[in-house]
Amino acid sequence: MASLNKMSRYPALLLLLSAAFQVSLAITDGLLPNGNFEKGPKPTELKGTELIGKFALPQWEISGFVEYIESGHKQGDMLLPVPEGAFAVRLGNEASIKQRLNVSKGSYYAISFSAARTCAQAEQLNVSVTPEFGVLPMQTMYSSSGWDSYAWGFLAKFAIVDLVIHNTGVEEDPACGPLIDSVAIRNLYPPRITKYNLLKNGDFEEGPYIFPNTSWGALIPPMIEDDHSPLPAWMVESLKAVKYIDSDHYSVPKGKRAVELVAGKESALAQVVRTVPGKTYSLTFLVGDAADGCVGPMIVEAFAARGTVKVPYESKGTGGFKKAVLRFVATGVRTRVVFLSTYYHMKTDGSMCGPVIDDVMLLSLRNPSRKLF
Repeated sequence: MASLNKMSRYPALLLLLSAAFQVSLAITDGLLPNGNFEKGPKPTELKGTELIGKFALPQWEISGFVEYIESGHKQGDMLLPVPEGAFAVRLGNEASIKQRLNVSKGSYYAISFSAARTCAQAEQLNVSVTPEFGVLPMQTMYSSSGWDSYAWGFLAKFAIVDLVIHNTGVEEDPACGPLIDSVAIRNLYPPRITKYNLLKNGDFEEGPYIFPNTSWGALIPPMIEDDHSPLPAWMVESLKAVKYIDSDHYSVPKGKRAVELVAGKESALAQVVRTVPGKTYSLTFLVGDAADGCVGPMIVEAFAARGTVKVPYESKGTGGFKKAVLRFVATGVRTRVVFLSTYYHMKTDGSMCGPVIDDVMLLSLRNPSRKLF
């Protein structure tokens, strides 16, 4: 107590120590506290599978009908698997889970989480971080396991925010709803253009957290704009998602991360870049396969201004890539660069797949007649 009284004589020092303490509490990259739900409720807070009480789930606040599901739980004739660990939660009609986060105001973040549809075809999730929100459709399942990992980005407008994952569905069975597991966060650093590349994040190295114990990457949801994209500088201009993959689980042409176009022409990735009208530009990129068993003839289409190119790639499903180029003349001060897959592809296990793109570079040409490679 005496030492505390001495410290109180130096308010500036107390303020400094308080600030340092708050910084130390800022959330770090990876799973959120009890983000995999392995810390369960007390026996008195569980009625069958239903969580009883607002704070029954450690580190989380729940609202509505939320179930605590153990891997192998049977729903009718269907077994409910859990991708990581032994437990997950299921959100019933209008149910939600919430966790308060200490973040760095003004910084960009990506939330990653795994989800599985259990009942309805048109399930969707509302993900929000004070004061922003986004609705993620779950009609399409991309992996064969029934589980997919999704990513959603936000700009921290406050130092303390509430993350809420909410099931907006209204089903006949109030318990019917998606399973949620493994909720994580990653601090994003906005990429910049360089003298070597007029595109931002062309190597895709900056992006959301990918769970190390899963093998399906992270989906960048459809209709995501570039201002708060979980894949910085890029947007998904389509009705289906693109898949963000890493070299720990897939074959990546260059570096540690790349993008797989998993839904044909419904899976389009784009970026808007500043250009000078009348100037000639060179867009180079790598096209390959992820060594994930996606086999067959592939074509990646690239568009910029009035220029277009179709790049064929014969995939054996074992990895590999080739280099491609598109030259175009800018017609405006801003040019939209777009990539998509011509064909739809599916692996033998029924999961969606497609060509991989990586190392996308854009440069203006002083001598348009010279060969690039």
